[in-house]
Amino acid sequence: MIIKGQISLEYIIVVGFVTFAVIVLLGISLFYTHTVQDKIKVNQLSTFAEKIVSSAESVYYAGEPSKITVTAYLPSGVQNFNITFNSLNFAFVTSSGTSTIAFESKVPLLDSNSPLLSLNEGTRRLTITAGEDNVNVAEA
Repeated sequence: MIIKGQISLEYIIVVGFVTFAVIVLLGISLFYTHTVQDKIKVNQLSTFAEKIVSSAESVYYAGEPSKITVTAYLPSGVQNFNITFNSLNFAFVTSSGTSTIAFESKVPLLDSNSPLLSLNEGTRRLTITAGEDNVNVAEA
């Protein structure tokens, strides 16, 4: 009878260790999952901004009647987006809170009087038009 009790106790200890190991592995994987999701979001924002900036520079140097339409993907979690003189500024949600990132342009940017774009996730069509001394960016 004592041997059966000892085997049961050893079984409970082994199951406890295995459960603890699984919980630790799940915690680590959850942490890395959030880190990877944040990196993907930053890369998507970077691609979005670089499309706008490179197109704006091309249109600006081509001259005033130039116009181009760009299609770019805006990731989820963007809370704020604005254009200040020659930079695009994004505020977005990450697993560690709200982050801000700015992308510089070599040409003066100007957003239209209407809201530039909705902040919902998805593909956006933007019209970039050259002005006399700036580039106008608006949602198509």
